[in-house]
Amino acid sequence: MLRKKTSGVARRGRLSSAFADFSSATMDRRTFLRRSGVAAGGLAAVTTASGGMVQKAQAQAATVGKVDIKKSVCTHCSVGCTVLAEVKDGVWVGQEPGFDSPFNLGSHCAKGASVREHAHGERRLKYPTKLVGGKWERISWDQAIEELGDKMLQVRDAEGPDSVYWLGSAKHNNEQAYLMRKFAAFFGTNNVDHQARICHSTTVAGVANTWGYGAMTNSYNDIHNSRAIFIIGGNPAEAHPVSLLHVLKAKEENNAPLIVCDPRFTRTAAHATEYVRFRPGSDVALVWGILWHIFENGWEDKEFIRQRVWGMDQIKAEVANWDPEEVERVTGVPGSQMKRVAKTLANNRPGTVIWCMGGTQHTNGNNNTRAYCVLQLALGNMGKAGGGTNIFRGHDNVQGATDLGVLADTLPGYYGLSDGAWAHWSRVWDVENDYIRGRFNTMKGADGKDVAMINQKGIPVSRWIDGVLEDEDKLQQPANTKVMVFWGHAPNSQTRLPDMKVAMEKLDTLVVIDPYPTMSAVLSDRKDGVYLLPATTQFETYGSVTASNRSLQWREKVVEPLFESLPDHTIMYKLAKKLGFADEMFKNIEVNGEEPLIEDITREFNKGMWTIGYTGQSPERMKLHMANQHTFDRTTLRALGGPCDGDFYGMPWPCWGTAEMGHPGSANLYDPSLPVAEGGMPFRARFGVERDGDNLLAEDSWPVDSEIQDGYPEFTMAMLKSLGWDGDLTDDERASIEAVAGDKTNWKTDLSGGIQRVAIKHGCAPYGNAKARAVVWTFPDPVPVHREPLYTNRRDLLDKYATYEDKTFWRVPTAYKSIQENDFSKDFPMILTSGRLVEYEGGGDETRSNPWLAELQQDMFIEINPADANDLGVRDGEMVWVHGPEGGKVKVMAMTTQRVGRGVTFMPFHFGGHYQGEDQRSKYPKGSDPYVLGEATNTAQTYGYDSVTQMQETKATLCRIERAA
Repeated sequence: MLRKKTSGVARRGRLSSAFADFSSATMDRRTFLRRSGVAAGGLAAVTTASGGMVQKAQAQAATVGKVDIKKSVCTHCSVGCTVLAEVKDGVWVGQEPGFDSPFNLGSHCAKGASVREHAHGERRLKYPTKLVGGKWERISWDQAIEELGDKMLQVRDAEGPDSVYWLGSAKHNNEQAYLMRKFAAFFGTNNVDHQARICHSTTVAGVANTWGYGAMTNSYNDIHNSRAIFIIGGNPAEAHPVSLLHVLKAKEENNAPLIVCDPRFTRTAAHATEYVRFRPGSDVALVWGILWHIFENGWEDKEFIRQRVWGMDQIKAEVANWDPEEVERVTGVPGSQMKRVAKTLANNRPGTVIWCMGGTQHTNGNNNTRAYCVLQLALGNMGKAGGGTNIFRGHDNVQGATDLGVLADTLPGYYGLSDGAWAHWSRVWDVENDYIRGRFNTMKGADGKDVAMINQKGIPVSRWIDGVLEDEDKLQQPANTKVMVFWGHAPNSQTRLPDMKVAMEKLDTLVVIDPYPTMSAVLSDRKDGVYLLPATTQFETYGSVTASNRSLQWREKVVEPLFESLPDHTIMYKLAKKLGFADEMFKNIEVNGEEPLIEDITREFNKGMWTIGYTGQSPERMKLHMANQHTFDRTTLRALGGPCDGDFYGMPWPCWGTAEMGHPGSANLYDPSLPVAEGGMPFRARFGVERDGDNLLAEDSWPVDSEIQDGYPEFTMAMLKSLGWDGDLTDDERASIEAVAGDKTNWKTDLSGGIQRVAIKHGCAPYGNAKARAVVWTFPDPVPVHREPLYTNRRDLLDKYATYEDKTFWRVPTAYKSIQENDFSKDFPMILTSGRLVEYEGGGDETRSNPWLAELQQDMFIEINPADANDLGVRDGEMVWVHGPEGGKVKVMAMTTQRVGRGVTFMPFHFGGHYQGEDQRSKYPKGSDPYVLGEATNTAQTYGYDSVTQMQETKATLCRIERAA
């Protein structure tokens, strides 16, 4: 694919008919190999005239016409890889990886290498359509907005605002995500959510309730400093391929042992120095088995625990139950291997713990994530370079959309839904609090008193189905869901698809806003009442996006919107205008035509998100970082000289104070070895100062340069006064604080940022200095415990490790014991789990519509151990039926492989367009069907939800496999 010329610059190969406009040149072998970190993706998505990548992007002297380089960020996983788009005459003609990016270092995976096809893809939705009499009819945007607005207002008046559900997206940029949550508030509902609910909600809840913030504590780059790497429930080689650059650097250069714990021998496990195969759903037992050896041998960091951890004695009491024999009985892992892993972690510190959805998607997922955290606390690995919990998020902006509050239980910045939270955001939005409160309904509670829905958690996306199907008198909201808006969400990523099909058919109206039709267009048998509205990709707009490590990056617009697609924030404005609240919602945001100004949206959330430090990353600072990527160190992420000198790349939150204050961001959370002003901090004082007579504040531990050399609570105006530091406030800051709540104003609600600024001036973290808590007394299981999956074939374990009692929370009845007490294992003897492939992402609609990726993986399949396949009489490549215990079934290809152990099967979740043996290609709007269709594993996946967050259980259910006739 490379041709030799004489200009000395390599140029990608093109189809011969397209060479006229491009000069090709030579590249020596050493240069080619050096740049071929991208080869796997580059050759997989080998280029044609429509674009591709091999060499570092630059305008060629011999190229006819000017080629502009636009800098964007890949729209797939959360690594945050820079994409350099080559644009000529307004057309995206080629792409390269960002060689200056400290994240991808000139590399792309197969998906990243082919993102140009995502934008220019011919299978995209090209114009608004609606389903009429079973056929798709083209309509105008004006007609769509008018009809949908009328319907939504009708439902709002008749049933209340909670009967319209707004399902947002991890594919929105930060500004659009923020507008989405604000939009739902102005509409008058907390029935708003997005993909984070079904990927890392148990992480956010578990981790935030352990030490204050629910996010990755360190970074991909900081793994370079790790002396041991422990990966559990994650397969970054396929889900986050470029992250392996950083993992393998530590493995090779530090001789760091790489321990991979997974029910499958994954592509990540292939790189491991120690692979631990364990039974799906037994994570807590596995971690407690490791800790049993650590405590038994005194390998825990006793001084770290004394200074910075509360509740470890209660953990030790539970861990004492998990001797090697019990661990092997529950997990299947031999005691000798558990001891070897524990000793390896103890002898190689600091070590990092990495997890993904294999650990989160369980009915006790919050227990899993807290157990991982406790392991790191016991080893003293927190708040250190090379340590931490490196939680790999799934989508390009799932971290940002979570931070911006596209969730049913919080406003932007994790403020929650209390009266104080609403008062704060009303001040930020410059509207009367009574105006916002008046947008929401009330309902009668069980005690006959009025319940203000503004303070109630909404229905999570994992349970939207039940908002439609559940008996109205069993719901904790005024009425059932009548209108469902899928705004950048793949339905096949959710379990219980047969139930979802029924729910879609029962809705009054179903709306899909997306660049692609998604499986929502074809799953139901509706004949009308479905609207497909074409949104742009993120390459046809601009704004900020937050990578998994909390760094914010700024995308440039690559091309103008294609076809009749519109940017998501423009669609939001059009809908808000029709629904009657645009003037209030956009009163401080400039609107050009019908497109709100992205920079104004950024500045608005900068004014309000003090809790997590989304206040210092102004548009100007983010753009400066993107323009000077080459100045940032590849390991520390700190700029060495240049205009961003001293900043951490992307100003990972918390970036305290205002942009003018110039805080550099925080690369590693909870690291007291740096001053707070330079990115250091203790654990957050979020849970009070005392519990059962025990001190919850840090003891003999504080960040460098702190003037308070011990633990302390979060800062308020009253605390500043008691310390005599209030004199450092400016008159404007003091007036702003007084206007909020006077002495009761705290660091989270002070719109001036003065309290934060003064606390940091004196070396203190605004949020206090506390101990992490190993025991979360507000959760169903304060100490993490093992509980069997709802659909378990280990009936012998239920006397000790049964699930929860049924209960109603998040507005919906939720079953636990009533399912588990039934034995399905005789008819469904195999364990079924699911996960990702390197070729596809999410629900797969975008990537299966990409010809380069579609060519690589054309068949939906199930992995079966050869011994099980032989017992079933199934041969590799044959078609089989996979039956789930709730009646769903899928017809897929059998792949016999040792990747899965005996009794365990695996299916990827990226496929859709087939339903229980039926090919649904004909139901797509003409020309928008993905190249590759297949059964969705979630048709056979079953009921099961986390006891805290309503996370779906996809990693541990049961199935039966039969040869297809």
